[in-house]
Amino acid sequence: MASKLRPRPAVEKMAPYHPPTGGRMDRLRLDFNENTLGCSETVTRFIAEHLVENDLAVYPEYGQAVEELATFFKVDPAEFTITNGTDEAIQVLVNTYIDDGDDTIILTPSYAMYRFYCEVAGAQIREIPYKPGTLAFPLQELLGAILPATRLILISNPNNPTGSGIDLDGIQRILKKAPNAAVLIDEAYYEFSGVTALKLINDYPNLFVSRTFSKVYGMAAMRVGCLFSKAENVAWMKKAQSPYSVNSLAVLAARAAIRDTAFISEYVGEVLAARELLYVGFEKLGIPYIKSQGNFVLFAAGDRAVEIRDTLKERGILVRDRSYEIPGCVRVTVGTREQMRRFLNELEGIWKRK
Repeated sequence: MASKLRPRPAVEKMAPYHPPTGGRMDRLRLDFNENTLGCSETVTRFIAEHLVENDLAVYPEYGQAVEELATFFKVDPAEFTITNGTDEAIQVLVNTYIDDGDDTIILTPSYAMYRFYCEVAGAQIREIPYKPGTLAFPLQELLGAILPATRLILISNPNNPTGSGIDLDGIQRILKKAPNAAVLIDEAYYEFSGVTALKLINDYPNLFVSRTFSKVYGMAAMRVGCLFSKAENVAWMKKAQSPYSVNSLAVLAARAAIRDTAFISEYVGEVLAARELLYVGFEKLGIPYIKSQGNFVLFAAGDRAVEIRDTLKERGILVRDRSYEIPGCVRVTVGTREQMRRFLNELEGIWKRK
């Protein structure tokens, strides 16, 4: 009798990842840091106007989208590749540069897919925790952890779920300290922080920057993003990337999304105002929170974190309990001021029951 087929040891050791994405429609979605209003009407209108029946029978073509996105991001077309969301950007980077056992550094808590793809690759992972209490970026600790053998450093800026950020000076210090490592600066929440390393890609051959259309652009369902670096690096990464990983609808959507700059500007302005309103609400209730550079805020609910999450869910509001990595903490996405008033009103009723 044939022996049982087993996966690679790295896969056997991994814990499964099950994002809580079921049953979210028709609720106030403050759990995944999405655009809480949806995408620009320009996107759906553009797709309807440009999509014809035969388009779905043809493999995607990226030429026009690459030219338009390059102009928008102010880079050369050879300096980026379109990806299936940030997840594929991480995967392609890891597949291109990491071998089994290679030294990699991630910060914690942070985006779960950093560990996920490093584990799949069989990398040797070291974690640097955000500073206890403040959850500030641990720059000195990270610099001290970098070794000549370090091959990959993955950084979310600003970071999810802490909201912490690092400035350009700090990023450059990391790049200089880690010349043998690919350093990814994941800028999923760039529009809310205004800090970007994109203009540095030709100054540092070890710098990689990712952007996504899943957050401020309101296109999480489309799964589209970009991964930037020097042209030589991008050429290597394209060898490790599936040639048709981004579908034609996503490409059309990305082209349309960058045309409606007013939509993005207005939404970002609304979120920043709503974030301040949220701070005031937490202070009024005496709930500790961490100031954020993203479109989300982490607050300390203590031993009531699960109760708050579940009661809000019963009332049609979804938030994310992060107690499994930051005890007693809950993350709430910042939407519009009206949405934050609804959230705070419900939270106040729950909080005052104690």
